[in-house]
Amino acid sequence: MTEPAEPTASLRDDDLVLEPTSGADDLHGFAVVYGGDRIGTVALQHAHGKAGRRLGSMRWNFSSGPGAMVASRALRIAVEYAFDQLGWTRIEARVPADDPLGLRAASIAGLRREGIARSPGDAEDLVLLGRIVDDPPAFSREGFVAILNAGLPRKRVIGQGVLRDRDGRVLLCELTYKREWDLPGGVVEVGESPATGLVRELEEELGITVEVNGLVTMNWLPPWSRWDDACLFVFDLGVVDAELVEQMVLQRTEIAAVHWCDLDLVRERATLATTELLESLADSPLPAYREAPRQPDPVRDQAR
Repeated sequence: MTEPAEPTASLRDDDLVLEPTSGADDLHGFAVVYGGDRIGTVALQHAHGKAGRRLGSMRWNFSSGPGAMVASRALRIAVEYAFDQLGWTRIEARVPADDPLGLRAASIAGLRREGIARSPGDAEDLVLLGRIVDDPPAFSREGFVAILNAGLPRKRVIGQGVLRDRDGRVLLCELTYKREWDLPGGVVEVGESPATGLVRELEEELGITVEVNGLVTMNWLPPWSRWDDACLFVFDLGVVDAELVEQMVLQRTEIAAVHWCDLDLVRERATLATTELLESLADSPLPAYREAPRQPDPVRDQAR
């Protein structure tokens, strides 16, 4: 059985006080008192095992009255206590994704969004937030930018290229992980430009080095078949001899074969999004920005 912890002195920030409640060696609980009224609770829980000496989690419960700013002050006091008095080097919290006040309070207190902890069934997914002891102060410029950047949406970016032979056919890749053929290219890495990512992908997957001649279009792809939406940058890779495919060294884990395709073969074998793109490109030059039409979604249609 865990022995009761030694009483902790009240933690104060002007008219906001965290008063210790009953706890144990691995748990530190506080009642949050604001202007003389109890408005909620905060608890610090050590991680299991040896990691608990340096790591822990925080949870809280506030009434609807105080708002995010007051709640964030209470959380900041608890975080400072965890670092300064308990010797923790990391603290984290899991907040329901549908709790905007809790998420805002945690962010203002200096915790950064780090990901999503999925929940089974109809249970709400939890947003994972964390702060480490050497993070910059939350109200410094560096700290504010880091917290804001961590909470911004992440958009998937794809780079693909239109490479033609001298007969006007387009190169498509026969992929190992889906039935439809697609333009060469792939997902752009974090911190990598779309053009640089495309060149890298073709070096890795086809064993060739290409020159990016310019942007054909930026195609927004709506969500489809469990994939989130994405921004697809399509680049012109110029015209080459058809025999170039004989020099290619395919990454067999992803590329089964490559094919020069006229528009009829594109319609027969390519993804719907690629077919729509190349049909539109055959009619006239594409605008710099366009939105791909929504395609039939087998996952969504099956659920109906």
